[in-house]
Amino acid sequence: MNQQFIQAVQFDWNRIDPDSYLNHIEAFQGIERLDFQSPITFFVGENGSGKSTLLEAIAVAHGFNSEGGTKNYTFSTHDTHSELCDAIRLIKGYRKEKIGYFLRAESFYNVATQEESYADPLHPSARYHEKSHGESFLALAQNYLRPNGLYLFDEPEAALSPQRQLTLLMEIHRCAKSGSQFLIVTHSPILLGIPGADIYCFDDGAIHPCTYEETESFQVTEMFVNNREVLLRRLLGEEN
Repeated sequence: MNQQFIQAVQFDWNRIDPDSYLNHIEAFQGIERLDFQSPITFFVGENGSGKSTLLEAIAVAHGFNSEGGTKNYTFSTHDTHSELCDAIRLIKGYRKEKIGYFLRAESFYNVATQEESYADPLHPSARYHEKSHGESFLALAQNYLRPNGLYLFDEPEAALSPQRQLTLLMEIHRCAKSGSQFLIVTHSPILLGIPGADIYCFDDGAIHPCTYEETESFQVTEMFVNNREVLLRRLLGEEN
């Protein structure tokens, strides 16, 4: 039985302007529905493949601010989200999340600034700007990760060292086992290794499930680690 908060996304492409750039994203061609069965679902693919666009649309359709934060964050510094949120319908389960957060790397600074403005004596600021970028990014994630929560993360590894990515991996795994759901866009071969996660690839002209070993993140990393000297000689044109 599917116990996820968001169980699926249905698409109605008739609600998209025929001239919209969304119609030119290959991964979206012909898709009508995408199901989420696992507590952790990853979106992977090359830059520009549509994965962050879809995650943002899901977030906005569910009531999150397009720049990130909880549903209580209502600020806007630069409204650039696509109209895809108007063309999708979220199929929700019987459970209701107790907490939710939309975390995106590109607007983290704005969210951290807004968090300070929302602070009051009962809810003091975490002072994210007083920490390094990586420390503040991880601290924000850890402050909001709770059981029975819904979390949408867009490239959470962007500011994190490999060691901190392992820390985040453990936190995500712990919360998922406690009833939380995660939808995550990532290029990290570390995060993608979380056991039991579903992975949707946005490459090859369609959104399709894939295994960890089939992801480009894993394949390129494995190739580089195992054949570093040969690969670098080829890339840098230094072969004899």
